[in-house]
Amino acid sequence: MTFTPYTSPAPDAPAPKAGRREWLALAVLLLPCLLVSMDVSVLYFAVPFLTAQLEPSSVQQLWILDVYGFVLAGLLITMGALGDRIGRRRLLLTGAALFALASGLAAYARSAETLIAARALLGVGGATLMPSTLALIRNLFHDATQRGKAVAIWSVAVTGGIAIGPVLSGVLLEHFWWGSVFLVNTPAMALLLLCGPLLLPEFKNPATGRFDLLGSALSLAAMLPAVYGIKEIARNGVTAPPVAALVVGLLAALAFVRRQRTARHPMLDLELFRHRGFCGSILMNLLAMFAVVGCAVFFTQYLQSVRGMSPLEAALWNLVPTLAVGGVAPLSAALARRIDRAHVIALGFALATGGFIWLSWLEPASPLWLVLAGSAVYASGLVTVMSLGNELAIGIAPPERAGSASALLESGTELGGALGMAILGSIGGAVYRGDIGGALPTGLPARVADAARETLAGATAVAAHLPGRVGTALLTAARTAFTHGLHTAVLCAAAVMAAAAVLAVALLRGVRTPGTAHDGAAGETGETGDPAAADGAAGNGAGGAGEREGRPAATGTTAPAPTTTTGTPTRP
Repeated sequence: MTFTPYTSPAPDAPAPKAGRREWLALAVLLLPCLLVSMDVSVLYFAVPFLTAQLEPSSVQQLWILDVYGFVLAGLLITMGALGDRIGRRRLLLTGAALFALASGLAAYARSAETLIAARALLGVGGATLMPSTLALIRNLFHDATQRGKAVAIWSVAVTGGIAIGPVLSGVLLEHFWWGSVFLVNTPAMALLLLCGPLLLPEFKNPATGRFDLLGSALSLAAMLPAVYGIKEIARNGVTAPPVAALVVGLLAALAFVRRQRTARHPMLDLELFRHRGFCGSILMNLLAMFAVVGCAVFFTQYLQSVRGMSPLEAALWNLVPTLAVGGVAPLSAALARRIDRAHVIALGFALATGGFIWLSWLEPASPLWLVLAGSAVYASGLVTVMSLGNELAIGIAPPERAGSASALLESGTELGGALGMAILGSIGGAVYRGDIGGALPTGLPARVADAARETLAGATAVAAHLPGRVGTALLTAARTAFTHGLHTAVLCAAAVMAAAAVLAVALLRGVRTPGTAHDGAAGETGETGDPAAADGAAGNGAGGAGEREGRPAATGTTAPAPTTTTGTPTRP
């Protein structure tokens, strides 16, 4: 199987413009994006309530929090490939039904085991939803300019959902029981099931073959241990079990790649990785999410434990930067139509670098506006990076491979977030422990001293039980040490972002999606800035017309005739 980047139609046959129906379909697709990303964070406030009722052990509590993300990450590649084969709309609606049922099961769980199982099912449903939504955007918006706007809106919805989750959770828990944080998913999924068949086209790869079950098992065996190992290292430091998990994941990943090279009907077209624009986009997304997740942990604790805000108050203030950057993604898409997107992505990383350097000046008593402004600056830059990276990768991938391409993007995002939490969290934690050690009062029991030394929350709890000035001194020292750790973490993030800006120009310069031109002829001929594009331009004349009808591009052959069951989007 040979990968040829999709090329745009000839100038005399422009891609059709999306109308009201397509934009309404996008609005429907935003529902699962919001809910899946919200479910990553919606449990933060509910844990004390469900713990009081279900009485989970410490291990069960960790699995309640983590199993959703583990299963989601492990199944993304499988579900992306499955959607390409059985139909993206079908997979999306099936996942929506499963997500709604699992939400009801989680809401009314009467034991920790039931809740863990429900969260795992939610992860399965989420893995079907995320790659399907982005792949369907590829089928709904054939015009590159409109597709860029649509992907930008999609990116804002995904990042916004993570910020909205804790706020929604806090509001619901003020008035309802803990299960309401899950039950809120049901009406949104019901709306998707109602509107999806009316508004969304069906699309699947006509070149189907037997599904690669072994490849699916190997992808799961690669992602699950890797994400687990990274998160455990972030939580407990470098120990034998998580390192062993990482080794197992790496070996499974190597076996997966080998399988994809030799399988008759592979899940992934590895030729995608020969296009520097596709690989570069995945790397840019991974680095952006590395900084987002790695630093978000510090700012949440800063607002709650250093500034003394309640969880709900901190979540509400966290929304301010998210709302402030809502228009950045569409603006960056418009800017990328005028200048090389590599420079726009580099500008996004430069903004993030400046935002993180700004935040390195924070002190425990700094004005709140200083935190919010710095967060808005770095968030603006990283939303720019992720929206343009997503749009570039989806535009480069052949339409029949959009599901697999979306899954790879999402997998890179999951790995980036896990790495950010592990690496930046470990750096900040090491600085905190080094600073707080000398501030601990003498005579504390070893277990109490260890709790104060490990985390700011532990030090706060210990200080609350110490008399007068001793407790106040410990709390002040702990907050100062934590802020120093935050400084170190954000400066490390700034260094990574500065390097990423250079990488963006080196890897993505001259690469653009078919049909987008800021220098005239290049966009009209489908130039991608990659040598492989020349082959695509030579043999893909029929491919442009095929994609306009929803069919996959052909290489050196006549596009297949329209059908209602394979490459052509069908309407009900």
